[in-house]
Amino acid sequence: MFDKLTLRKATQDHADRIWEILQQAILKRKEEGSTQWQEGYPNPNVINDDITKGIGYVVFHSENNSIIGYVVIMDDIEPTYNELSGGKWLTDGKYVVVHRLATAQDVKIKGLGTWVMQQVENVALSKNITSIKVDTNFDNDGMLRVFEKLNYVYCGEVFFRGGSRRAFEKLLV
Repeated sequence: MFDKLTLRKATQDHADRIWEILQQAILKRKEEGSTQWQEGYPNPNVINDDITKGIGYVVFHSENNSIIGYVVIMDDIEPTYNELSGGKWLTDGKYVVVHRLATAQDVKIKGLGTWVMQQVENVALSKNITSIKVDTNFDNDGMLRVFEKLNYVYCGEVFFRGGSRRAFEKLLV
């Protein structure tokens, strides 16, 4: 199944489908009892900014010619990560940041989140970056399982969008 998938840079033509996928993820988080993504973020303006900045990526499924996931991959400083509490980052050098990972709920593929994070590793290595830093809500069990499966190390907490979030890092070498 995963051989039919590719990770590509998002374009404005993808914006409507990306928003659909994010709305599905927002609803899923709400149904799970989470407050994550329940205050108007992310939204279409955020998606347009991601695409304009060249940091938005889509998961393209070639068999049914559709977009089934979205992720932001940045190789810029995440200011929120400068204030880590209750721990320490593994490295102080250049890193890739992952934000807004969402997978379609209308085309479910078991393990898709893990596959996306493995592709993020490939993107990081293609840029000669060997560290990935991420954060997620304390109650995002799906992402927490992905981080555990892929050997991310818990480094502490960051404060983002009005709440504390768990922060992780993975070294790729």
